[in-house]
Amino acid sequence: MKHLPCILFIVWFASCSFSGKKKHTEETCIASDTIRYARGLDIHRFADYKTIEIHDPWEKGQLLQRYILVERDQPLPGNLPAGTVVRVPIQQVVVYTSVHAGIIDLLGEADKIIGVCEPRYMDTPSIQEGVKNGRIADLGEATSPNVEKMIDIGAEIVIASPFQNNSYGPVEKIGIPIIEGADYMESLPLGRTEWIRFYGLLFDKEVMADSLFKATEARYLALKALTADVKNKPTVIAEKKFGSSWYVPAGDSYIAHLFQDAGADYLFKELPGAGSTPLAFESVFDKGIHADLWLIKYNTTQDMTYKDLRTEYTPYENFDAFQNKRIFGCNTGKVPYYEEFPLHPDYLLKDLLGIFHPELLPGYTLRYYKQMTD
Repeated sequence: MKHLPCILFIVWFASCSFSGKKKHTEETCIASDTIRYARGLDIHRFADYKTIEIHDPWEKGQLLQRYILVERDQPLPGNLPAGTVVRVPIQQVVVYTSVHAGIIDLLGEADKIIGVCEPRYMDTPSIQEGVKNGRIADLGEATSPNVEKMIDIGAEIVIASPFQNNSYGPVEKIGIPIIEGADYMESLPLGRTEWIRFYGLLFDKEVMADSLFKATEARYLALKALTADVKNKPTVIAEKKFGSSWYVPAGDSYIAHLFQDAGADYLFKELPGAGSTPLAFESVFDKGIHADLWLIKYNTTQDMTYKDLRTEYTPYENFDAFQNKRIFGCNTGKVPYYEEFPLHPDYLLKDLLGIFHPELLPGYTLRYYKQMTD
């Protein structure tokens, strides 16, 4: 393994240094894109190809994947580093998640999606219409997709979300590159959004992707700036019990960062980690009983009420936020929360500002959350 030399020639690019196996001659890295928020993504540029390095979110210092993007009308270079070759721009893609389907749609490339898993969760209109008229194949469950149909429809790549120690089963054996979209593991809200630059490269929409990211970044930072001088920060807790545990967003999670940026005092901000941590109800109750506000996400046909919440688990009624009618709910079955926030954390931040500091956004109507009613 040798470090590849890097020549820096563009101001907004940063220096490049990573390891790759030498095949014929050592290739020169021209530049590396500056990644401002995403912790799991690096983009390196060479004369005849680009490499995308995805860092393993579970094993610090390890790579999850290296993708080598080569223009589809160009001969394959003979000096490539180790990695998965992807011919770009992509013409035919299979998508496992509604989030990635939404990203591709936003890039104007929904016509390249030829197959999806679990279309019942795909709320993007172009995807629903494509499945309905048969243009997009229903490949079944993401855990066991119809591999034969995937081959028959001519899929060039699969975009999926990786999980720790997870296998993609038979899909790994058919030779179709699997793009592991680990964007959901980013803890900074704008970090997840920044992955659109990777997806833009896959579809030759680099300029559009960069423009979309910069516009979102500008809106997010402008909203965040509104809380710079806020002195009164309401205390807040999030979510509710699922089974025997209450999955609490950890202190380095995107939710915790959003709460902070929206000018709230998140009561579990000291909890280590970037994901969610299962806690006993008693642990959450002891710390959160006097929280000013309580935010809940759920998926039901009708909006949840205080009566529903009490029926679900009677001890909920002992929280101050319950007694003071200060619970806000987001019914993800009725609003496009999961489809929008990865690329538009500014939308979610605006909602949180509207809840925590409504005086900063006079006249604003909440997009995702509603104050719970009796």
